[in-house]
Amino acid sequence: MVKAVVVREQGGRPEVCDIVLPPVGPGDVRVRIAAAGVCHSDLSMVDGTLRPQYPFVPGHEASGVVAEVGSEVAHVRPGDRVVLNWAAACRECWFCRAGEPWLCSAIEGVTTVPRGELDGAPLNVLLGVGGFAEETVLPGRSVVPLPDGVPLDLAALMGCAVLTGVGAVRNTAKVRKGQSVFVLGLGGIGLCVVLGAKLAGAGQIVAADLSPEKEALARAAGATDFLVSDDKLAKNVRGLTEGRGADYAFECVGAATTIRAAWSSVRRGGHCTVVGVGRKDQQVVLSPLEIFHFARTLTSTVYGASDPDRDIPVLADEVVSGALDLETLVTHRISLGEVGEAFDRMRRGEGARSLVRIGGGGQ
Repeated sequence: MVKAVVVREQGGRPEVCDIVLPPVGPGDVRVRIAAAGVCHSDLSMVDGTLRPQYPFVPGHEASGVVAEVGSEVAHVRPGDRVVLNWAAACRECWFCRAGEPWLCSAIEGVTTVPRGELDGAPLNVLLGVGGFAEETVLPGRSVVPLPDGVPLDLAALMGCAVLTGVGAVRNTAKVRKGQSVFVLGLGGIGLCVVLGAKLAGAGQIVAADLSPEKEALARAAGATDFLVSDDKLAKNVRGLTEGRGADYAFECVGAATTIRAAWSSVRRGGHCTVVGVGRKDQQVVLSPLEIFHFARTLTSTVYGASDPDRDIPVLADEVVSGALDLETLVTHRISLGEVGEAFDRMRRGEGARSLVRIGGGGQ
């Protein structure tokens, strides 16, 4: 029996409970969680924007130490430091064979999976991970070895925010050195996009958020300019980019109004990438004439088009070299019992990533 954060119903307050984990099967791994980041996708599951099965253990962005491995698992062993991968690809479906494992058919549409028990009844875990817990059991393909030199607690952020944000810049948009970038929405994912733009050598990085307090975070991550988001946002972005608009825009909110604002902030022939996950009952309206006239590209990115097995070692090297500063993303270090307060801050648009420290994972 281990302690975990559990949400019992839509909109329910997270509570710390004793849960029973399933036994480790031949292809499974049991991991002692060191730390987990609080992501907006967790909140979307709690609030019902996305549809999980209740009760469930939230948390999908996590790191830890392998405690036990099944007989068929060969790539890790007990004592190894790992990052958990909530989008573990099957490597067999059409998308995986086509080199797009982030679109794997086996994980498409999955929100929660049944794993373990709560008070003698079935329990679900978010995205196959359930990272807000002292321990978790998951398939071996869901753990990626962590290279030396990366602090284990900060490594949790590489499981979602960093892969998604940096990947959106590097893999989806393919921003090149000297180009201009506009980032709308400065939660953990948006700040990772700023970090990714800095890594790419963007010449100008304009960041925007509803909260003026996000300016310090944005500039620490590498933004060269900051705007408070309002109904003149696109005009103000063009004013900072010689009247043209940005070469690339990244929408990191997931709302029709912000997608439209990001699209309108891009120059003719530019690219707008939607990173945020929004509601299905909203509509983004574009006229046929503007689609033709502006010749912009509008696309989305799933998991930053990342393959964790490929990309985490690269990101780890950048952390070790100092090129990627994960500490910039963390505004609160909390315990399991404080996850509810972290969700409240997220609803108010305060801070960046809250990092749940669960085990002794500083190194």
